[in-house]
Amino acid sequence: MSGVVRVECEDVRVMFMRASEDTPAAIQHAWAEFEAVVGLKSRKFFGAFDNEAHEYRVCTQLKGDDDPEALGFEVGTLPGGTYLRARLQGEPPAVYEKIPSTVEDLVKQAAVDASRPTIEFYRSRDVIDVLLPVT
Repeated sequence: MSGVVRVECEDVRVMFMRASEDTPAAIQHAWAEFEAVVGLKSRKFFGAFDNEAHEYRVCTQLKGDDDPEALGFEVGTLPGGTYLRARLQGEPPAVYEKIPSTVEDLVKQAAVDASRPTIEFYRSRDVIDVLLPVT
């Protein structure tokens, strides 16, 4: 994990799929299913964990020609605002295993805004920004 910084994020309109439950296996399955439908090329991907509902969503930023309904996905917004950001780097799948402990570390550093999701922004195959919403 590289240095933690406070960042301001803009709202991002996304289409998304809910994982069947908040377990690593269910989340991995949701990612595989989602990526198989939308493809990987020219996409910004996010994972969003709803801190109140304890629900994980696999998301991609909406593009002009997307038809979420036809693909069987929902539409929503990843809310902007102030976040603590930690950048993870490493080879998958090992880098994914660092996400939960990184969130735990971030929670110790600021007051969490539980009304907004914790977000994973997949900058590239081996770089992930973990974004914790703070007040």
